[in-house]
Amino acid sequence: MSLAKETYQSWKKWKNMNDILDTLAKDAKETVESGYYKINPIENHEYSFKKSITESEKAPIITEIKLSSPSKSVSRKINILNTANAMSRGGAIGISILTEPKHFKGSLNHFKIVREKISIPLLMKDFIVSKTQIETASNLGANAILLIQALFDRNYCDTNREVMIEYAHSKNIEVLLETHTEDEFQRALESDADLIGINNRDLRTLKVDLKTTTKILGKYPDLSETIVSESGIEKPADIISLRNSGANAFLVGTAVISASDIKNKVRELVEA
Repeated sequence: MSLAKETYQSWKKWKNMNDILDTLAKDAKETVESGYYKINPIENHEYSFKKSITESEKAPIITEIKLSSPSKSVSRKINILNTANAMSRGGAIGISILTEPKHFKGSLNHFKIVREKISIPLLMKDFIVSKTQIETASNLGANAILLIQALFDRNYCDTNREVMIEYAHSKNIEVLLETHTEDEFQRALESDADLIGINNRDLRTLKVDLKTTTKILGKYPDLSETIVSESGIEKPADIISLRNSGANAFLVGTAVISASDIKNKVRELVEA
């Protein structure tokens, strides 16, 4: 069965479920228990997403290596290292790499390959429910991890948000705390996260609306936090609109990874 067909069938199955995020969280716990995250440490590289964003003279673009998702998959085979190199040469300030294996075809080895060769900040993107995954991020030389506010709200994580953030910081790992609603965003502002993300994709339904960032930030005009707008960003006009709304950085996945010329696509966004 082709990857595209497998992904489509998975998506059809998920459409009949009440909430996709519940499925992702439950499967994440099973993956932790399976021993998937056991990995020997590699050499660490100390880079900062927050510093790279604040010091960037152009649009701070975080690109993403994501081979598949419940709604879409990459239609061609890619070389992970060549892709990461193209992203870096295009001007990305950092790269997010999916490590969730079941639904996103992520790989710890993909992260390791990029970490050993690419000298920019790397974010381990996963559905983190356990400190075990943060330990793995440290062993992989990750500079940041993604935590999702909704997973804490639903009690899927093995400890509370503050403890998880503190544990990440003890490993010299920055935290991108992801939100989707104004309520989640408001509570995220009370955390010690280094970056606050606003995901334009509703993880309950996978629907995307760039106005999510605009609507939330419109109610918080004088923020000192570093805000990352995530998902659904395709063109320079999107960057300009989101930046005018108050976003400081932009995480771009599908539009870059599916481009025929990744380096130039990144450069186009960086120059927005």
